[in-house]
Amino acid sequence: MIDHVLGRPSVQFRKIQVVAVVSFWSLYLLRGNQHGPPFIKKISRRLSTLLTPWQTLVVTMLWLYICRNFAKIVGLECPEPLANLYNRSYFRATWVTTALDAGFWTAMRIRKKWLRDLASIVFSVYYLFAAEQADEKVRKVRGTLTVDHLRVSWNKSTTPYLSFFTRLLRPKLARYPPRAIRIPRPPESSYREAINAWLYFDGPLSALKNHTKVVLDIPGGGFVAMSPRTSDDKLLAWAGKTGLPILSLDYKKAPEFPYPYALNECYDVYHTLVSSRGRCVGLAGGLIPRIILTGDSAGGNFATGVVLMILQSAADADTRGRPGQETLPTPEGLVLIYPGLDMNIGNWMTDEQMSLIQDRRMRKTNKNVLRRKSEDYYKLAETPHPSDDEEEKGFSPEEVAESLARANIASPTEETDVPETPLSTKSLSTSPDTQAAHLISPVHITAQKASISASKPTLLKTRLAMSSMISYFNDRILTPEMMRAMIILYVGPHNRPDFSTDFLLSPLLAPEALLARFPKTYFLTGERDPLVDDTVIFAGRLRSAKYNSFVQKKELSLLHPRAEFNETDHVEVQLIPGISHGFLQFVNIFPEGWRHIFRCATWMEEIYASNEPGGGPGESEGGEASPQNQRMPWTSATANGSMQEGFTKQRQRHHRRLPTSESSGDEFDRPLEMTRPSARSANDPTTSNSTSNPLGPSTSPNRKSATNRRRAGTKLARRNGDREELTNANGNGDGNGDGNENGDGEPGGRGGKPRRQRSLVSLASEDDLLGRRMKGLAGGLMGMTAGTTNTP
Repeated sequence: MIDHVLGRPSVQFRKIQVVAVVSFWSLYLLRGNQHGPPFIKKISRRLSTLLTPWQTLVVTMLWLYICRNFAKIVGLECPEPLANLYNRSYFRATWVTTALDAGFWTAMRIRKKWLRDLASIVFSVYYLFAAEQADEKVRKVRGTLTVDHLRVSWNKSTTPYLSFFTRLLRPKLARYPPRAIRIPRPPESSYREAINAWLYFDGPLSALKNHTKVVLDIPGGGFVAMSPRTSDDKLLAWAGKTGLPILSLDYKKAPEFPYPYALNECYDVYHTLVSSRGRCVGLAGGLIPRIILTGDSAGGNFATGVVLMILQSAADADTRGRPGQETLPTPEGLVLIYPGLDMNIGNWMTDEQMSLIQDRRMRKTNKNVLRRKSEDYYKLAETPHPSDDEEEKGFSPEEVAESLARANIASPTEETDVPETPLSTKSLSTSPDTQAAHLISPVHITAQKASISASKPTLLKTRLAMSSMISYFNDRILTPEMMRAMIILYVGPHNRPDFSTDFLLSPLLAPEALLARFPKTYFLTGERDPLVDDTVIFAGRLRSAKYNSFVQKKELSLLHPRAEFNETDHVEVQLIPGISHGFLQFVNIFPEGWRHIFRCATWMEEIYASNEPGGGPGESEGGEASPQNQRMPWTSATANGSMQEGFTKQRQRHHRRLPTSESSGDEFDRPLEMTRPSARSANDPTTSNSTSNPLGPSTSPNRKSATNRRRAGTKLARRNGDREELTNANGNGDGNGDGNENGDGEPGGRGGKPRRQRSLVSLASEDDLLGRRMKGLAGGLMGMTAGTTNTP
């Protein structure tokens, strides 16, 4: 109380106060009268005849306890903010983690390590019983966080005693322990120091040579703490269930290595895995490994940033006039676990963010998230909750696209309606989306005043809502103070990034053109996680970008007119009710976490199964080839034993691709077919080499016979200078460009469907459509023959 009276709370002064009080009463008991001061001597003598010393002690402690909890007894206690925040099992887990944090933070100043480790356990046991004191201890420490506090809290599972209990409680997941390895940097990297990693593989090293798949895991830890060994439960379970090698990175931590050092490390490891064909981790190196990226918390930020760097480098190569050259292959897929994707900690949700969350297609998944945002107001106002119809109102995909368009082009002072832009004509943006983050655009003061004075009441499509970081500010695992500390430490004292445009720092801002090329992404997040908005907003942006790309391709006749968009081919979100952040880090005290660990392993198996070479699942339901199928094979020369890489032309996909001399679809794909006038005859034997089997060096006898029959029975149909097609004289074929592969010999293929005409050139993709079209139109004018240039 004295420090409050003086107006300067001080830990040192409280220490002096406690020592003074203890010294005074100890001296009085030693030197003073045994029955106390004169005015209570008679009472003390009388009570000494009625109560024993033990009874006196118990009565004293009991009355002290009653006085301490008097407000609770008479019903004057303040409400409990965590009463309905978590489910029972997760609340019990947070009780244990809070006690551990309080115990380890209490003992962290002890210098001798053996004594510090022992005292940490002793204090933690005390705080398990004194739960309120643990909460108060943690609250005060989080108000003055340092990087040491964060590392002590998040690395505590690697201390001797906790590590022993963790191994004791962990089920038998794998037979082989993790192995420490070092990954070399690629020659193109600006850094030379090798990167530390841990390899989790349930088998001998000799068995690694038989694998062509690798899971690249990037652990979390707020950019400042946690090595892969803090995630042994998760990584051992994945390795044991899938049988795949799991490579988990031990990247350099901030603040010693601020942004973007750790991100570059993750990218360099991916680069080395591809360029060395997996030899750096023990694979045979015959094929480029098929890689899945995973990351939790800060690791999810890194995993998403690596994909964006890969896609951006490919886009830059196309801009330089070298499409398909010198680019890394896109990962097979992503598994993001409660990722942190936005470094802009804001208070309010924008209209665009709310429209993404209220998308009708995700209404069931995001229902509890929306309900929580509504409760922020109704709890403060103590008014009835909205009706079910109001809560379930959502936006259609077209309304979401319109909202995104308005957010990009409408100024805050406009009063007129913005003309609705057709969804198909909206091009994919290549600039960062500042509306996706918690940012408020600056407005001129005069214009703002004019807007306020001339404003009229309008019907809002989205209700006022706060971001999840502020809604769950009292979270027991991740608080705004911790987020603030992590971001400051990660950015560093000498960096000044643009938080409104740097999408490698905040992947939530990524351009739509890059998001449209993302591989399939799985999200796993708790509904009460302060970072849940990052998950639902980024998933909504991915879904919107994929949908816009799908519509554009459909209008360009790159897809079948009756094709339908299936969002589960691109994004799947799993929000777990009643839990918050980091639930995969303490599965020994939160047993439900094992189910979610194995769910992630199942997702990895599904990604590999859907992208198997030669399989149909590699294409989406709507006929759109997934980005992970557009892989660029690399070549590696090992003449001197050193790692060198080169690039080769893309001619192989994970799904079966048609030969270039045949059509890529049915009659609706005609706008993509184009040819040049050729001086060669249709019966020129050199043209017979254009039909090959892209799945391997051998060609089936049925395909050869069908090709010979087509070559013998074709005739020149048109000679108009800009188009040349081959028509099958006897109508033999199946209409899908595969020839009569089944050998049935029926005219028109199955069901007697008429055979479509064949084009000489079928575009492999729409990326360089305009360039090819101009070449075809200008070739005849410039006197170019068919052999002058080779069509890619």
